[in-house]
Amino acid sequence: MYCEECKQRPATVHFTQVYNGKTVETHLCQQCYAQKGGIIFDVAKQLSLPNLLGSFFVSNYNLPDMKSLSQTANCPNCGIKLSDISTTGRLGCSECYTAFESELEPTLRRVHGDSRHVGKVPVRGGEKVMVKKKIEGLKYLLQKAIAAEDYEKAAEIRDEIKDVEKKLD
Repeated sequence: MYCEECKQRPATVHFTQVYNGKTVETHLCQQCYAQKGGIIFDVAKQLSLPNLLGSFFVSNYNLPDMKSLSQTANCPNCGIKLSDISTTGRLGCSECYTAFESELEPTLRRVHGDSRHVGKVPVRGGEKVMVKKKIEGLKYLLQKAIAAEDYEKAAEIRDEIKDVEKKLD
């Protein structure tokens, strides 16, 4: 089988991607795979977790121009570069999530299905957790309404927050 990209060399890298229920198979030679920004696992390096995690950040969906971003983007807290994150698959500190938010969000959505941790609701006492989450959401909407100077809507949301807080007690 020959490479689907250059159609000259034998395909040695084979991908099977399942996205929204569709299965797409890709067969590339090592040179074409490297040009697409992939990480080739060498026998000497062996398959490692950092290489695997780093490969999530260098996909066709996410960072189209990795070289230009990696030279300018540094975390203000720990100083790690975006290229280091894509190589190792590890962030340097908690501030990296904020510093590289626009670059990380598509990857997190692709890997986890969402970029925000939702968690599980406990069986016992779960009602309180749900009510607290609703209050948090309403407070967020209240802040947005105030910022937009929509004071009538803000008053409605404030009243709704009071009603929901009564249920919590």
